[in-house]
Amino acid sequence: MASDRPGCCTSVRLPAVATFALLLMSATTVRSSQGDKEPVYRDCVKHCVRTNCTGARLRGFQSAQPQYMALTGWTCRDDCRYECMWTTVGLYQAEGYRVPQFHGKWPFARFLCFEEPASALASLLNGLACLLMLLRYRSTVPRQSPMYQTINAFSLVSLNAWLWSTVFHTRDTYLTEKMDYFCATAVILYSIYLCCVRTLGLRRPGVSSMMGALLILAFTSHVSYLTFVSFDYGYNMAANCTIGMVNLLWWLCWCWHNRRTLPYWWKCGLVVLLLHGLALLELLDFPPMLWILDAHAVWHLSTIPVHFLFYSFLIDDSLYLLNTEKMGVKVE
Repeated sequence: MASDRPGCCTSVRLPAVATFALLLMSATTVRSSQGDKEPVYRDCVKHCVRTNCTGARLRGFQSAQPQYMALTGWTCRDDCRYECMWTTVGLYQAEGYRVPQFHGKWPFARFLCFEEPASALASLLNGLACLLMLLRYRSTVPRQSPMYQTINAFSLVSLNAWLWSTVFHTRDTYLTEKMDYFCATAVILYSIYLCCVRTLGLRRPGVSSMMGALLILAFTSHVSYLTFVSFDYGYNMAANCTIGMVNLLWWLCWCWHNRRTLPYWWKCGLVVLLLHGLALLELLDFPPMLWILDAHAVWHLSTIPVHFLFYSFLIDDSLYLLNTEKMGVKVE
């Protein structure tokens, strides 16, 4: 199991389904925590693997395993770790100790093939909210609006991020963890590009082109470092917090500048403040309630309504830009 740390914050083709099955079977990242350091846990896993994961016992496990578990990469060794995790948790609770983490994460009650059911559901609902509002945007805003294509591209980047967030919380592996992190970074960077186009690019297209190239270079460097040099969680968090603050301040400056001329400016300001404020929920790190609902899931659940407000702003602003363009009015 790999660690799920925040990045400081938010269309799949049919053939990709088969690819996902292979991706989900990749080896997991193991990070040491108090629970998996315990001799009772390690001995339990060794005994379970030796007893159940070889020869006829392994074939029996594989034949009895539900197809959805096999498809998402759950192995006999993974089942041993899962069962031994709860054995260790039971011993801790019986002795009156605080629930430990295992491999960098709290213990979660698995539901079907979902490793973190509440976070997976919350990610899926965020993606659905994003999709519904994208469809509403497309049905409300004519293609001639200056920001139409840029907003559509941003929506697709966001949908891709929520897809990988859902996959990661369903099955935490070396690959799915990185795709979740990298796609979340892509959303923040694209939000900066979206802000650049809205504030500068409509009058100076060359500026937004240069910013786009710079952001692509930054993203490529970020992913290359984490992939080929060191997957440093501290660096990843610092990098995402830095670009998140750039995104926040740039949008807030635009809101302040237009507060007297655009009656809907407050929607944008409230959205960026909510997104950054709600991310603080991650600081409430606590053992999952009912072994399902933790601070990360609460954070993801809290961001679902924000999509509706954000796209309401995008629709208002896109229609405003379309009308001002028709009337030949200078865009601010």
